[in-house]
Amino acid sequence: MAGKQDKEAAKQAKKEKRAASKARRGQLFEAFKMQRKEDPWLIPWMVGAIIVVAGVLFGIGFFFDMQWVLLPLGLILGGLAAMIIFGRRVQKTVYSKADGQPGAAAWALENLRGRWKVTPTVAATTQLDAVHRVLGGPGVVLVAEGAPHRVKTLLAQEKKRVSRLIGDTPIYDVTIGHDEGQLPLKKLQGYLMKLPRNLKPAQVDALEAKLAALGNRGAALPKGPMPAGAKMRNVQRTIRRR
Repeated sequence: MAGKQDKEAAKQAKKEKRAASKARRGQLFEAFKMQRKEDPWLIPWMVGAIIVVAGVLFGIGFFFDMQWVLLPLGLILGGLAAMIIFGRRVQKTVYSKADGQPGAAAWALENLRGRWKVTPTVAATTQLDAVHRVLGGPGVVLVAEGAPHRVKTLLAQEKKRVSRLIGDTPIYDVTIGHDEGQLPLKKLQGYLMKLPRNLKPAQVDALEAKLAALGNRGAALPKGPMPAGAKMRNVQRTIRRR
């Protein structure tokens, strides 16, 4: 009886794995179709990557009389290069569509990779200005979006509120936008990754517990804008798996 149940469980797990794989392929194909409409240079760039990488490996192999051995490897590596190009061009398109929309910074933060703890909209105004809080190795990062003259005050208030609880823990702040002193949305992830790592994971967890008591102020912003069918986190994860 137990053996039969184990077989059924294994069969079901295999079926679910096939379904998940099929769903990922479908998602990837939908993202490709959408990007191809938005980006006429997508296919030339991808095909060019395959040709260049395969050509380089073929040329190297030619000098050692191994060109036909290295050609399949070149095609595989070229395919990987094409997928990387695809992922980056999808990201560029999505960020350009999201830029300037309410909630765009919150969406970008929620799509961060790595050990970041994001709390969107810890402070906001009725005009959809907002401050989002990010915890990680650097310490506390406050990310603001909205009208500069309103966000400046909102950011200062939140920074003061947080500093009362965390003592000497570093606090960084950045405002998303294109004016002087602001950071474009597409550069937000790079900005966070370049910050110094001041805390260990255990310290970040302790910090999160402290700041949980602060809660959020103001109404929640709408969810970050995304073109239909292009869930960036899932698309990038699918690309990395292939």
